[in-house]
Amino acid sequence: MTALSPPDIFWFLPTSGDTRYLGTSDFGRAPTLDYLRDVAVTADRLGYDGLLIPTGSSCQDPWVVAASLIHETKRIKLLVALRTSISGPTASARQAATLDQALGGRLILNVVPGGDATELAADGVFFSHDGRYENADEFLTVWRRLLTGETVDFAGKHITVQGARNFHPAVQSPYPPLYFGGSSPAAHELAAKHVDAYLTWGEPPAQVAEKIADVRARAAKHGRTVRFGVRLHVIARETEAEAWAEGDRLISRLTDEEIAAAQAGYAKMDSVGQSRMAALHGGRRDRLVVGPNLWAGVGLVRGGAGTALVGAPEQIAERLREYQALGVDTFVLSGYPHLEESIRFAELVFPLLGKDAVTLRGSSQTGGAFDARRRQSAS
Repeated sequence: MTALSPPDIFWFLPTSGDTRYLGTSDFGRAPTLDYLRDVAVTADRLGYDGLLIPTGSSCQDPWVVAASLIHETKRIKLLVALRTSISGPTASARQAATLDQALGGRLILNVVPGGDATELAADGVFFSHDGRYENADEFLTVWRRLLTGETVDFAGKHITVQGARNFHPAVQSPYPPLYFGGSSPAAHELAAKHVDAYLTWGEPPAQVAEKIADVRARAAKHGRTVRFGVRLHVIARETEAEAWAEGDRLISRLTDEEIAAAQAGYAKMDSVGQSRMAALHGGRRDRLVVGPNLWAGVGLVRGGAGTALVGAPEQIAERLREYQALGVDTFVLSGYPHLEESIRFAELVFPLLGKDAVTLRGSSQTGGAFDARRRQSAS
């Protein structure tokens, strides 16, 4: 295989809580700002390139969380949700520019039109599936023009502004990078027209290749190019047997009733991406291995990204390189619990990807209690 450059590796901030076992709160960790800071500072010191701060009704507000990390983190980029359905482009432009200034140019925006009509209704939003993307198209048209310094007059189906301006520019020019994920034709068209990087959940490589090809072709029609990333969970252990045993343990407390209830809830969503995740396993425990080292157990009860790479470090690195060969340059990863797994993944897998190797001394339980020493990988 042709030598590949080290990918960007992002980690995940569990702003709805963390756990050692899916499907139970017995071992849950509340998403206190102290714990979230520990995860963020640990990822920063380990050398992760970015940190996804998720959004949703069960999550802490991503913008407030990001603001709390301005002085706690030093180098890591923060990927923060830009909610196009429940916010306006002018206020969001000011927020983005201000936060990018405060972070010294470390802000990335994750465009989220929304994938759950019930959740959006609770926020007073009643778009149809494609209506969400029509609104997002208008939102991003205005938002991008504002961040480039234009005075904007715009009259659309969903958004109208007159004489809109953004007086304080972002550090990054013309604006902080826009990331986005969605699996429907409307989502692919939005990505092709507006965003810098398209993220897909961790489907088997052949399916990911089809999505990349479609977004790439659509972007070319707009005279644009788009980068690509994959969102995955990871279970890395020194041996493959240990990794699969950890996957079994993670879902060992799930009941059939919990699985059925979760799957019934996901079936009511109009998210194409969620439907594709559910189709990988059908809610069945005997259909969880969906590709080499690719396991869908997380998706039994977790919405959104539901697959994990499971295996020894060399196997996981090989699977990531397979995605890289398709044109992927960024991986947004997570693992339960997120504090300990961020350390484990960095120690075991970073050197195999050409990232700086990491050695930890002292406690591995808190972000502020270890000394991270990095040496340049020989690979």
